[in-house]
Amino acid sequence: MNGKKYAAELIGTFWLTFAGCGSAVIAAAFPQVGIGLVGVSLAFGLSVVTMAYAIGHVSGCHLNPAVTVGLAAGGRFPAGQILPYVIAQVVGAIAGAAVLYVIASGAAGFDLAKGFASNGYGDHSPGKYSMVAGFIMEVVMTMMFLFIIMGSTHGKAPAGFAPLAIGLALVMIHLVSIPVTNTSVNPARSTGPALFVGGWALQQLWLFWVAPLVGGVLGGAIYRWLSDEPAGVVEGKSAT
Repeated sequence: MNGKKYAAELIGTFWLTFAGCGSAVIAAAFPQVGIGLVGVSLAFGLSVVTMAYAIGHVSGCHLNPAVTVGLAAGGRFPAGQILPYVIAQVVGAIAGAAVLYVIASGAAGFDLAKGFASNGYGDHSPGKYSMVAGFIMEVVMTMMFLFIIMGSTHGKAPAGFAPLAIGLALVMIHLVSIPVTNTSVNPARSTGPALFVGGWALQQLWLFWVAPLVGGVLGGAIYRWLSDEPAGVVEGKSAT
């Protein structure tokens, strides 16, 4: 039943946004026991691993518009299901950001101006990287993410290990790209926090839709060309 697939995507993207962004907002620099860049990277990766095992058999566990579009480009997902999947993912991400806001704002000194885990470039990049650098990083990282997803879910790949490969790939992506853009590779994850920060975060949000979608299509298409044998549609089995 499609409704259950959409609900699974909503819940999964809620978890990714709440847990991943929550690690950055609440725990990254917590006095004396902050988890730092490595901890935030692990949190995003673990959010995907846990949901892949929980809902992969229901919806494919995309949790990301770029993944959904990339899988369609790779011949693994029906194009007619892209829009409802993306809507469910964005709603889930907004809900995750909303719950995180309620919790985080309960601390003294909370300030949305600190970024609320939003993605950005230029003055709003953690390392002050340019728009061009940010765009290239997001395209390349999302492209490789889709390449790994396509390969690890292929019929000839070792069974049962796809969630681990995909989750570890997301950890690696964050370890490299947090200083550049605060790491998106996921338009839904970027949209949730940006709606609460407003201003610059919304003005720069376009990049974190366009670049991941371009990267997703490239990754899906390249692996489709590379693969010697098409695999089944990634719907109802773990994609991410």
